[in-house]
Amino acid sequence: MSGSAGTVSGTPGGLTARRHTLLEGILEQARRAPHATALVWRDEEIGYGALLRRTVRERARLARLPGDAPVAVPAVKSPETIALVLACLLERRPVLLPAATLGQDALDRLYERAGVREVLRPCELAPPSDAGAPAPPAPVSGRPTLLLTTSGSTGLPKIVPLDAAAVDAFTGWAAGAFGIGPDTVVLNYAPLNFDLCLLDVWTTLAHGGRVVLVDPEHALDGPRLLGLLLRHRVQVVQAVPMFFRLLADAADAAGRALPAVRHAMFTGDAIPGPLLARLPGLLPGARLHNIYGCTETNDSFVHEVSAEEAATGGPLPLGQPLPGVDALVVTDGGVLLDGPGTGELLVSTPFQTHGYLGPAAASPVLVPHPVHDDGRRYFRSGDLVRRRADDSLVLEGRTDFQVKVRGVRVNAQEVEHILLSHGEVTEAAVLALPDPEAGRLLHAVVRRAPGSRLNSLTLRGHLARRLPRAAVPSDLRIVDAPLPRTSTGKVDRDLVASAHFTKEN
Repeated sequence: MSGSAGTVSGTPGGLTARRHTLLEGILEQARRAPHATALVWRDEEIGYGALLRRTVRERARLARLPGDAPVAVPAVKSPETIALVLACLLERRPVLLPAATLGQDALDRLYERAGVREVLRPCELAPPSDAGAPAPPAPVSGRPTLLLTTSGSTGLPKIVPLDAAAVDAFTGWAAGAFGIGPDTVVLNYAPLNFDLCLLDVWTTLAHGGRVVLVDPEHALDGPRLLGLLLRHRVQVVQAVPMFFRLLADAADAAGRALPAVRHAMFTGDAIPGPLLARLPGLLPGARLHNIYGCTETNDSFVHEVSAEEAATGGPLPLGQPLPGVDALVVTDGGVLLDGPGTGELLVSTPFQTHGYLGPAAASPVLVPHPVHDDGRRYFRSGDLVRRRADDSLVLEGRTDFQVKVRGVRVNAQEVEHILLSHGEVTEAAVLALPDPEAGRLLHAVVRRAPGSRLNSLTLRGHLARRLPRAAVPSDLRIVDAPLPRTSTGKVDRDLVASAHFTKEN
């Protein structure tokens, strides 16, 4: 790692390898190999030529809309939705992709904040039998193309605009980093409104690969997921740790493995050590990568997991910064950390947003360098990291998960990680809830492995050997049912709290 004092930087050279823009790549593939498979959906294969015909049909509909205001396309996963988004990009129409699961009130507020005047759904008419490839539009500097949304775990999702330069820079990097080219088979597990799709869907299409779309109705069905990867010989997989647990459980039950996978990336949450140790057996031919990033900055760090790390179960460092990425660690007193210590991670990437849309635009999340203004803007991630003596960074948790329990500062996510390090724990959620006497106390819900007889006494001993007394939850509940999850696969702590720690309970 290189950079000035307190700074972790990626080498800039890797971004120059980009050969074409997202749209240029898709249009060229449709011209060169129209019968090559672009998308696999519910066992139907859609070629690049067919995808282009659907896109041209949708573009004609867009061209009839007045003005150039953003449009909204509900992120219902399907080839038709992808064609509609491509049409928006060709028409230089900023396109908002709200989650398909959002309620109408939340959608209306998002539309207002984004300036949306038209909500579009895919056309049901048959596409034309022949459609010439249109020329890609000239980019408009600074004008957003994709309007992504955050998970909304703290309220209404924030709108994260990305311009064409950011998207193209990312897809160019990702294709080279993970060997995505013509005929590469890539799994798409994430919802279409999340930034993970920049790799799964858009990088793959930009470089002539084949995207296998996971039907959201089957996203929690491990045997179906295993069958999908085996049937289509998927080579590149990116998903949250929950996906890999479902896959590993199904593969163990069936006595199967996935030798075709060349790259497997886990992201969005810390991967539990026992699960990490299972991945070499599940994916014997794969290189394993731990990816760190935020919706606002996209991927920022990548760490390739060594055989020793996989065997011991981590913890894993964030890894090397991507090309052109700078990262800072700043203490809670605003001091730039130079050397070992703990603080908030600030990141600047070539793939990041210029700021939120709507009222959230006033949020001070993009800030200048705290010591000398280098012309870049750094995103305040809210993630707490520890810089080790070798200059590597390890994720410690969220700054907003730092709480005082009986006067002692405790990191609730660290407690979760230690719970998950127990071999019989499959899921865990730790909550800091108000208490009339202590101010806040920790409460935990743990899901034990099927057939396990794990009890709270054993688990308290596991925690007590690794944590100060104040960090051991006052209330520790063990369940056999899955914990509720958000649409991105993270544990939904609000639902956990309401289900287990309401007054009725």
